[in-house]
Amino acid sequence: MSTITAHERPGVYASYEASALTVGSRRGGGVAVVAAATGNGLAEHYSWNSYSRAVADVGECALSNLAQLALRNGAGTVYGVPVAEGDYTAAFAVAAALEGIAVVVCDSTQLTVQQGLRDMVEECAQARKERIAVVAGAANESVADLVERAQELNHERVVLVAPGCVDAEGTAQGGTQCAAALAGAIAGSTDPALPLNGAQLYGMEGLESAYDDSDIDTLVRGGVTPLEALAGSCYVVRAVTTRTTTGGAADATWRELTTILVVDEVIPGIRDALRARFARAKNTQQTWGAIRSQVVMELEDRVSRELIDGYEDVTAQPLPADPTVCLVEFAFTVAHGLNQIWLSAHITV
Repeated sequence: MSTITAHERPGVYASYEASALTVGSRRGGGVAVVAAATGNGLAEHYSWNSYSRAVADVGECALSNLAQLALRNGAGTVYGVPVAEGDYTAAFAVAAALEGIAVVVCDSTQLTVQQGLRDMVEECAQARKERIAVVAGAANESVADLVERAQELNHERVVLVAPGCVDAEGTAQGGTQCAAALAGAIAGSTDPALPLNGAQLYGMEGLESAYDDSDIDTLVRGGVTPLEALAGSCYVVRAVTTRTTTGGAADATWRELTTILVVDEVIPGIRDALRARFARAKNTQQTWGAIRSQVVMELEDRVSRELIDGYEDVTAQPLPADPTVCLVEFAFTVAHGLNQIWLSAHITV
């Protein structure tokens, strides 16, 4: 469960919790690419809508190459953040301050760096700047090592993709290019409830490994998003997050990537609607009714768009401890993507 941080600034703050029980557009933003770049006098960050613009600013390097993959796979805008002398902490701070970011990807496969990226997106979510991080394993990393890496990350806002890709000569390149391509696909999705299963990723020569069904089972259950190559093209098998445990116990609540994407559409969307309408208002019974009506209207919109299956228990009332605060509570059920169809045929001869 996320917590509501107490601040003195007027505004709309939110928290959420999820339950695995079955009872009871903000997507399409930009991609921040944090990577090494060449050249002198580089800016703290850049905004690109084309690969040629990226090359003009930083030359052909890891940063511009990853930006190209993100753009090719659906990102509307890429925000390039050069990493100076391996200082990812400073680069992550720059990326955290950027607005309009849906996904963040970096070129490092070091676990400590990826954990720093995880911490950054978590802090951004607390600051009402929700985003997803996409990371990758090292070149030729084993299935067991990938699952262990996912366990060390273990967060609903972090996606670990595997395997890595190869260049035109068949040399393993690691997974950062796959991560950038997947980041672009996530950012370019117009429906957060629609799973990326089977989505094609563009711009890669091939994959360094081919997983069998047993490997895919292990990876998905372990919090790793597997890719596969079919007829020379690269596809997502199943998009999952690294969040597989809560308090040390197995927990599949946040497994599907669509779950957090829907949450990031519903809660910030309601928050923005309330902020726009009730920037200046009295904390009275009439206002509480208007706030509740606005929340119901927003939730009905999400139901009609098939982002949520339903909602209940919408209330708006003053907080007993602070008469200037209106506490809004509601529950909703996330719409699930279709992963499998089980066909059972009864044949009479």
